[in-house]
Order: sequence, then C-alpha cells, then structure tokens
Amino acid sequence: MKNNNKYSKNDCPLVSIVVPVFNAEKYINTTINTVLNQTYTNWELILVNDCSTDKSLEIISHRKDSRIQIYSLSTNSGAAIARNYGISKANGKYICFLDADDLWENKKLEIQVKFMETNLNCAFSFTGYEFADNNGIPNGKKVFVPKKISYKEALKNTTICTITVMFNMNLLSKEDIYMPNVLSEDTATWWKVLKKIDFAYGINKILSFYRRGIKTKSSNKLKAIKQTWFLYRKVEKLSILQSIYYFTFYIFNAILRRI
Repeated sequence: MKNNNKYSKNDCPLVSIVVPVFNAEKYINTTINTVLNQTYTNWELILVNDCSTDKSLEIISHRKDSRIQIYSLSTNSGAAIARNYGISKANGKYICFLDADDLWENKKLEIQVKFMETNLNCAFSFTGYEFADNNGIPNGKKVFVPKKISYKEALKNTTICTITVMFNMNLLSKEDIYMPNVLSEDTATWWKVLKKIDFAYGINKILSFYRRGIKTKSSNKLKAIKQTWFLYRKVEKLSILQSIYYFTFYIFNAILRRI
C-alpha cells in the first residue's frame, strides 16, 4: 500500500538505486514496484540489463516513469560489472543497491536517508533484513545488525547484505565503491570501503527482504565458504594464520544467521 505522506524532491537529496538485471522476468516488475512504493520519492532507478535472454528488457522498457533509467551491456558481464556501470551513471548524493528479485519495506529509503542526513559523518550504512521465499513472502528468519562495524569486525562477520547498503557520495568517490570482478564482489567491496573509513553504521530494523531460495550462488554453502577463503587469501592477502582466525568467526556468524 502506498503512503500518501511522500517526501518531495525539493527538500531531499537524490538517491541513485542501481539494479543489475539478468533473466529476471518473473520478479523484475515486483522489484520495480517496491521502489515506486517508497515513501521517499527523490530517487533515480538505474536498471542495467546484462544481456538477458528472457523478456526482462521488454518488461522494464514498458515501465514509464521519468525516474527510471535503462541501460544495456553489450556482453554478459556479471553483477559486479553491471553494478559498476550503474554506479558510473549515478547522479545521487546517495547510492544504494537492489537486486532484480528482492524487495524493500516501503519506508526503507526514508529511514536510511534520514539516518545518514542526521549522522553527517556516516559514509556507509546498512540495515537489517529478512529472508523470503520464491514468492517474496518473508519466512521469519531475520538478520539483525550491529550499530557499527569496522574492517576487522567485517572480516569476521559478513552480515552486510547488498540490498541494505547505502553510500554517501559526498564522503566517498565512485572509485571507492566500484566492485572488483571477483566472486563475492559485494563483500570485497565492503571491506575495501571499510579500509578507508572507520566504521559502517547499522540500522537495526528489517527494511529489506532477500529471496534466498532462488539465489543458487548464495544458497550453495560450500561455494560461499570457498569464496570467502579466496577473499581472505587472494584479495585481502591475509596470512594463513590470519585467514584461519577470521574464517572461524565467519563460519560461526554464518551459522547464527541461518538458525
């Protein structure tokens, strides 16, 4: 249900929402609607079609709203490259991410922007979220987040979910938030940014809904474990002992999120 108490464009900073789109015909309309239904209205939705072979491009092309921008990559490049292209086109003071099959609570942008406008030193914020089934129905498994997290703490706990992140581009550059083209590119990006700033700040409210069941990459636990180890050793270049230390905490926290 839409909230009639809308924020106007005149008194609120622009938020750029970057969405990579690849074969998302079943879900993309619902995802676009979750943005249209936001109580905060000064946003631009940047949809980056990553060479979809289904009807995704046709579907998004029919959405007529001046705030919606559609771009298409010439070759299938993956989520990191698609997001980076979207970032390059973004004009907002704030940049955030949404996947083509996920959902937001209607006041997500309103709450997060207000938090960051109040906390002027906040370059990076994230929120709590809840897992949902293939139909987008929350399943009761909620992930609550700490008030703040540092780089070393983030190495232990990959609690930051992509669809909950918001960056203040007055305090960061686009180069800071461009995602490396590696597996688990989102986690690698959070660590990269956290090495530049003291903390990312958590908003401990459930404002996003993550369809875990259809994400084959993240639902493959063995693959996720291997990817995290790869990040420790090859991206962060941690020693074996350091990697084991952080990896132990990572496994423990990952189990807690799924209980």
